[in-house]
Amino acid sequence: MAIRFQETDVRPMGAQPTASRGITLRDDDYVVAMEMVKPGGTLLSVTERGFGKRTEIDEYRMQSRGGVGVINIATTTRNGLVVGIAYVQEGDELLLMTQQGMILRIPTDGVRAIGRATQGVTLINIESEDKVVGIARLVEKEDEVE
Repeated sequence: MAIRFQETDVRPMGAQPTASRGITLRDDDYVVAMEMVKPGGTLLSVTERGFGKRTEIDEYRMQSRGGVGVINIATTTRNGLVVGIAYVQEGDELLLMTQQGMILRIPTDGVRAIGRATQGVTLINIESEDKVVGIARLVEKEDEVE
């Protein structure tokens, strides 16, 4: 599940901060990540069995903070649980890391942009006892202006 809400819906905290609910969790759900997004980019989701997909930000309707959210990716035994998400733009790259130490660097433009309620496509082929444990977005540094 994923929820999209305005940053201004979260109130500033003082010296004694208390938490603000971002999303209401169900059953065995837990929060995997949070991203600040801008129009024009996509949300890339990756699962533990090496599947992933990009979804246009506009497919996530704006909601109130604390709601249940909308389906982000269909998780099954085929693709596994979600291990990470990343807000990506054209030209970004992604590192995928597995439990057994394999690392793969892929261009995010090569990951097909598809709808929210799908299982995704294979990003990395892993052995049956291995699983993806983390992702990291890589961005090229902009050329310095003299």
